[in-house]
Amino acid sequence: MNNQRRTFLKGSLAAGTVGVAVGAGLLAPRAVMAAWPKAAFEANDFGAAISGVAGSSDAADSGDVKIKAPDIAENGAVVPITVSTSLPNVESITILSANNNTPLSASFNLSASAEGFVSTRIKMGKTSDVVAVVKSGGKLFKSSKNVKVTIGGCGG
Repeated sequence: MNNQRRTFLKGSLAAGTVGVAVGAGLLAPRAVMAAWPKAAFEANDFGAAISGVAGSSDAADSGDVKIKAPDIAENGAVVPITVSTSLPNVESITILSANNNTPLSASFNLSASAEGFVSTRIKMGKTSDVVAVVKSGGKLFKSSKNVKVTIGGCGG
């Protein structure tokens, strides 16, 4: 009985403290949310999307960037994409779908100790090249793979 009372009092104190912090404006959602490149995700142009997220649209073709994606995606709403690279010092991996209305699908910033590997699912409106852009040592490298979409995942 005494332990339940202590647990209740601890929980009430913690909830009250968080409530006061939120009320005082110390825990605003904008302070805890990560920054994201809004302009890059809203860009309708392929080059603008890359520039918005990586700082430049000049990416060299590289055999060290590997894309694993299906040749034919029956459902464009969930197309599995895996990007891996053997390049050193990978800073970010960005995935774009060239024919989507907004080409930028995903961007991942990696720490220095992270392995150059990302696996996710993206939406594709129609058949398109999927382009992976890897930023390594301040330079951009890319690779692409064509994915045929039978049923578009963007309402098409």
